[in-house]
Amino acid sequence: MTNVIVLFPKIEDAKNIRNLLVRHGFRVSAVCTTGAQALASANGLGDGILVCSYKYPDMVYAELAACLPAHFEMLLLASQRVLSECAGSGIMCVAMPLKVQDLLNTLEMMVAGVERRRKKRKSMPKVRSEEERKVLDEAKTLLMERNGMTEEEAHRYIQKCSMDSGTNLIETAEMVLSMMRY
Repeated sequence: MTNVIVLFPKIEDAKNIRNLLVRHGFRVSAVCTTGAQALASANGLGDGILVCSYKYPDMVYAELAACLPAHFEMLLLASQRVLSECAGSGIMCVAMPLKVQDLLNTLEMMVAGVERRRKKRKSMPKVRSEEERKVLDEAKTLLMERNGMTEEEAHRYIQKCSMDSGTNLIETAEMVLSMMRY
């Protein structure tokens, strides 16, 4: 489930928005009244959506948007005048006075996008360092020499051992090396 942070300068407004979102099935991870609090929460969560007004005691939405972690998106709730200023900035906006259904539909759409990008990031193959590749190749070579396996079979063997033992591929390759050397 996607993390949602609510940021409004008045705590009552923030809590009202949080309660509305929670009632409609969203998980609100933090309620903040300053940009610094929101940034600290966002940095601790990794990815999600920040639902906020345009001005806080310590900064405005544009400064906050520039500081947000890469995998966090902003949903700005503001007057039509402010929204016209942020047109083309890539920030999602909902006009005030707030229509609950507009907020919920926009947030649902953003959550779907965040989850789709998270899934895509997880499916990308992990980039291994040169040292890790060297350890893996060395373990495969040792298995190939000692057990007469092809490179593909050696790799599958290390993968299977990795999954069976619950360790990552490199740790398993290191274990194979330490066991077979002695």
